[in-house]
Amino acid sequence: MEKHYDVFVRMKEHFDGMSKSHKAIAGYISGNYEQAVFMTAARLGETLGVSESTVVRFAAVVGYAGYPEFQRALEECVKSKLGSIQRMDAKYGSSSQSEILTSILNADAEKIQDTLRNLDPAAFETAVTSILEAETVYIMGTRSNQPLAAFLHFYLNMIRGGVLLVSTTSVSETFEQMIRIHEKDCFIGISFPRYSMRTLKAMEFANDRNAKVIAVTDSVHSPMNLYSSCNLLARSDMVSIVDSLVAPLSVINALVVALCLKRPQEVKHNLEVLEKTWDNYQVYLSDEINFIGDEPILNYSLHHPGCRP
Repeated sequence: MEKHYDVFVRMKEHFDGMSKSHKAIAGYISGNYEQAVFMTAARLGETLGVSESTVVRFAAVVGYAGYPEFQRALEECVKSKLGSIQRMDAKYGSSSQSEILTSILNADAEKIQDTLRNLDPAAFETAVTSILEAETVYIMGTRSNQPLAAFLHFYLNMIRGGVLLVSTTSVSETFEQMIRIHEKDCFIGISFPRYSMRTLKAMEFANDRNAKVIAVTDSVHSPMNLYSSCNLLARSDMVSIVDSLVAPLSVINALVVALCLKRPQEVKHNLEVLEKTWDNYQVYLSDEINFIGDEPILNYSLHHPGCRP
């Protein structure tokens, strides 16, 4: 492991034994290191609602002589991360396009295999049950995780009602959208490095309201696990300057399929209603190709202009 990753390695190694306040500090720094690197201990404490001494003790807990030493180590880490484009050029600069394609796809395939080996089947079953039994399901993912949240929201709407996608740019708006969450509801927080403080705060709020909280994140050391009762772990690494979210998407896809198989009649009914609605309102062009079994069927009349009767 390279030296400039020591800050994050140390935070992960000590995460399980941290107090609630120290876990919140670790989560904030992991998700906002570009801002945190410029913060004094007092400013960081003020941002998170903890004392300056708590921040100083955090630096000691993760193995530094004091906060200044921790901040210098964090600065080195940030400099390294900001140099990711140079590292990408060093790794792939002399590669052909075909070699880049092969390398990236093989790396993503390896992440899926790693996820398959390490995902807890019991946690997966718990997530399926919690989603099916909830009165309302709240889903949240920010930044590069937002497409994952939108994907899950789209398909959950096919399976059941009462699904709400929390989409916002501020913590206050997040709470406004979640104001009615209660113990019979379920919250799904999706967050991978850099971890989202907004998503973490939303999960804390859901947990305080006694809702079932599901985390879709990358490891047991993720701060997202702090407020969740069920953790779906999928490997996600930074590939050059791009987050690799192939494995997380596969886990979400498996979740959707499992939910569909639990409620096949309801899914079938909802799809039939949608088909009729699309037809009635001419949502799709009439000459699109549909498939019945493995055979493509063209949806236009044989008496279409230009066709012989």
